[in-house]
Amino acid sequence: MNDRRILRITGRDATGFLQGLITNDIRKLDHGPIYAAILTPQGKFITDFFLSKADDAILLDVGAPFADSLVQRLTMYKLRADVTIEATSLYLHRGLGDAPGDGYADPRDHRLGWRAYRDQAQVDDDTDWDAMRVAYRIPENGVELGPDSFILEMGFERLNGVDFRKGCYVGQEVTARMKHKTELRKGLAQVEVSAPVTSGTEISADGKPAGTIFTQSGSQALAYLRFDRARAAMQAADATVTLMTDG
Repeated sequence: MNDRRILRITGRDATGFLQGLITNDIRKLDHGPIYAAILTPQGKFITDFFLSKADDAILLDVGAPFADSLVQRLTMYKLRADVTIEATSLYLHRGLGDAPGDGYADPRDHRLGWRAYRDQAQVDDDTDWDAMRVAYRIPENGVELGPDSFILEMGFERLNGVDFRKGCYVGQEVTARMKHKTELRKGLAQVEVSAPVTSGTEISADGKPAGTIFTQSGSQALAYLRFDRARAAMQAADATVTLMTDG
């Protein structure tokens, strides 16, 4: 849980500033925390995060390895806007079941439990979060999600991370065009794997590149696939890979 950074965003222009940048609708914060991302002008993924209200501030919960570059990008965009971005000393806590009084249900999928921000680090959590990510097809920044990712291919619509009615934001035009295609040709999928496979291993089908294996839990894994080549058994190193149908 200590691999997250909790930022505090304040200022008269904070809400409007974020609204023009993030993939979700900042106005939804009136009803609870949201999951969102920030994209390049070409519609490619930069980083994802959670946003929640805290008195007169907005808390932004982002992976620690991506926090500094996110702050740098936000600072570049804010120009003369009345927006202040500062670090906090809060720690992320997570758990399963109903959210405690200071927490909230994970907005991506209620089966992922709850999140809360506290003054002390969490030390009592032994949940296998990677296994849950595989079970519910949840991509993680730095693993499945990277600078070449498009958020619709990675499931952001299913994970409540994008809003198509909010208006313009950076990367919105490309994302909207992908939304209105008849179907995505590539994307994140859950697969069966016959043996352990190193994350990043290429998947092939009939000798042609078909995708990449990422997080594995037991006999199941997350993979980025070309769906037109994933209709039969595939290969990744010495393992047989089979696409699972949605359950």
